[in-house]
Amino acid sequence: MSNVIEDLNWRYATKEFDPSKKLTSEQMDTLLETLRLSASSFGLQPWKFVVVKDQALREKLVEASWNQRQVADAAELIVLCAPAKFGEEDIDRFLESIVKTRNVEAESIKGYGDMMKGFLSRMDEDGKRAWMKDQIYIALGQLLSACATIRVDSCPMEGFMPDEYTEILGLADHGLEPVVVCPVGFRSTNDKYAQLAKVRYSKEEVVVTI
Repeated sequence: MSNVIEDLNWRYATKEFDPSKKLTSEQMDTLLETLRLSASSFGLQPWKFVVVKDQALREKLVEASWNQRQVADAAELIVLCAPAKFGEEDIDRFLESIVKTRNVEAESIKGYGDMMKGFLSRMDEDGKRAWMKDQIYIALGQLLSACATIRVDSCPMEGFMPDEYTEILGLADHGLEPVVVCPVGFRSTNDKYAQLAKVRYSKEEVVVTI
């Protein structure tokens, strides 16, 4: 059984990947399944996970990532995106999924659907974007932990230009907006950050018991 604390101490934000090392299909499937199974508010899953395989596109993304080579050199690049629009039709789709998966009557979950629609109706578009971003960061955290568990390196990145990513990857055609980027792969032996001690405050400094 994996030691969770050992895994998390092993993990760091990898600054330099070894481009010669690739993930197995099983490793990548595990990480994508981890994202699919992530928790989200109401279980609504307001996200899409874009895997960028095209190396030429990934090279173009380097400049749009403030010249951070991780997006091109890592074994895989995952762009975590939010839908450009999210509304009642998305809740209806989720309700249909509940009916099909759990074999229940639609009428039995109507109240749950009405409650979710009420929640959504109280937010403007900026509020919805902020809410969806929160959900995507839950998924990102789960991805980082899963990477550590199977000893795959990762680097969560907010340092990129969303508009340029949208243009280069044609995300608008898919109705998506990029939120955060996560290259995954294997650390280079030249990455000096791999050997640095992890800097974290003590438990006594960050945990408050009331």
